[in-house]
Amino acid sequence: MNPLHRRRPAGFTLIELMVTLTIGAILLMIAAPSFVSFQRNSELTSAANSLVAAINAARGEAMKRGMSAVLVPASGTSDWSQGWTVFVDMNRNQAFDSATDVLVLQQRALSSYFTASGEGTAKDTPAYIMFDASGYTKTSTATFRSLTMTITRNDLTGTAQTEQTRRIVIAKTGRARTCRPAADTSCTTTADE
Repeated sequence: MNPLHRRRPAGFTLIELMVTLTIGAILLMIAAPSFVSFQRNSELTSAANSLVAAINAARGEAMKRGMSAVLVPASGTSDWSQGWTVFVDMNRNQAFDSATDVLVLQQRALSSYFTASGEGTAKDTPAYIMFDASGYTKTSTATFRSLTMTITRNDLTGTAQTEQTRRIVIAKTGRARTCRPAADTSCTTTADE
């Protein structure tokens, strides 16, 4: 081999590596906020679906067992953001008693950037959603009552917050549906169907 024709070592130079890392850092800074927003929007949908599943579980247990089933906030107040508990109310007091009531499911607290609230009996003190043996929503005074639940991102404001709000409407018949107030004019806190 001719000593004048030395092979150049393979690999990157320090300058090429620094330019590549800088471009990567810039792309990451642009993509990270979008990723966080995407992740939180997915969590919002998941939280709304979990609440609908809990509502349907309570209704199903009430009809299956022929007794009242209740969904209550885990906090014992009207703050649904701390999670919720579904149980068959054996002693008919609308409060979970581990000694007598049948636990169906418990949901842990939502992330701190979500707020969950209710209207109707879901806003009372203490708040609750109760289904009778026929699957209808009832109050503690045995009247039929529709109600709504709202889950929203509290890290947003204005129209961005309205866009990232989900509402669950529970009809007197016990049927639950999820809607977006920003896209559905019938999706109000006083909706009954």
